[in-house]
Amino acid sequence: MTLQMIENDIWALVDAFDGNIAYKIESGFGDMIGYQEEDSFQSASLIKIPMIIEGYRQSERKNIYLNQPVTIPPNAVTGGSGVLHALSNKVFLTVEDLLTLMITVSDNTATNMMMSLLGIDEINRCIQELGLKNTILGRKMQDFKALKEGRDNTISAEDTITCLKAIHTGDFLTKESQERILRVFDNQQLRDKLPSLMGRGVKVASKTGGIRGVSHDCAIIRSETQTVYAAVLTENMKSEEESRQVISKIGKLIYDHMVAE
Repeated sequence: MTLQMIENDIWALVDAFDGNIAYKIESGFGDMIGYQEEDSFQSASLIKIPMIIEGYRQSERKNIYLNQPVTIPPNAVTGGSGVLHALSNKVFLTVEDLLTLMITVSDNTATNMMMSLLGIDEINRCIQELGLKNTILGRKMQDFKALKEGRDNTISAEDTITCLKAIHTGDFLTKESQERILRVFDNQQLRDKLPSLMGRGVKVASKTGGIRGVSHDCAIIRSETQTVYAAVLTENMKSEEESRQVISKIGKLIYDHMVAE
């Protein structure tokens, strides 16, 4: 069975969606389907995916150490998603803890700390070396001043799939780094989109993204016999709940396709 068998059902969801939507879905066997996959969207928290790739790559080069302790100064605490803003300033964390929180609960304080530690220029250089065409890290999380000045973070469905594949296969990262990052994504706590209607028989390593008017999800979905990489991006929608439902239904179509094999 190929992904083309679910393309018409996905298109029916896309066609009825009241907003901008793009997707790309690719199997480990090489077949793929997509719509507006090279269009640039506000990235929301999907920008954290190339960031974790650069984090582990710097650890491979000994520029940073995953077990090195990190203190969070009060002026670094950022609102929005995550948990660090609700904890005391005496909490003990390592670099790998920050990278994990950045993905599993999309923690904005951890994200901004990692931007400072890794360097925004270095992250953008990693983005270029990954071959991403529509991805830019232009500002920190919750930096509304930068947003007013026209600096933002962007990504496309195509670029998101490229990142997921770099985490799972290929030689951009070492095998050990790939396994550690995949373990982080497997522990994702925000599962109300692509994985929400999936049942048993698959393992889902995912990362969501969402700000006002923007809702995304992407995942590496593995069964015993195959792997599927999926990214669905939405923005300028009439209803965030409609977006969540559309992304969930696309996830269910992928799941049904995989378990029917």
